[in-house]
Amino acid sequence: MKLARKRELVRLRNIALALPEVNERMSHGAPCFFIRNKLPLCYFHDNHRGDGRISLWCPAARDVQGTMVRVDSQRFFCPSTSHAGHFRNWLGVFLDINDEVDWDEVAFILERAYRAIAPKALVAKLDGRMPDRASAPRR
Repeated sequence: MKLARKRELVRLRNIALALPEVNERMSHGAPCFFIRNKLPLCYFHDNHRGDGRISLWCPAARDVQGTMVRVDSQRFFCPSTSHAGHFRNWLGVFLDINDEVDWDEVAFILERAYRAIAPKALVAKLDGRMPDRASAPRR
């Protein structure tokens, strides 16, 4: 993996793994981040199907996906939907745009994706309304 691509993956990894109960593993040949090792939060693609691009794919509301792509198709795209219908409402974000990636925006997009698919208890943990069970006092 080239240095620039590794740098982008490291930055994405830091954002994704900061969310409650997110882990990373390979899926379909790409690094993928999962909630509780089950729900896919996002994929990091490096030259997906020979497109020559570095990108992030994550769930998004249909209106958000369409709006982002319409407003800035240089940074956002609609990932191709699989035969099974996966990725239908996902947002693609290009991460190779000449060091102009807004990582705060990427973090915001990932947090919205997390809130959309994570169990309510994990969203509450994210909001700080529920203590982490590992650090909670035992009775």
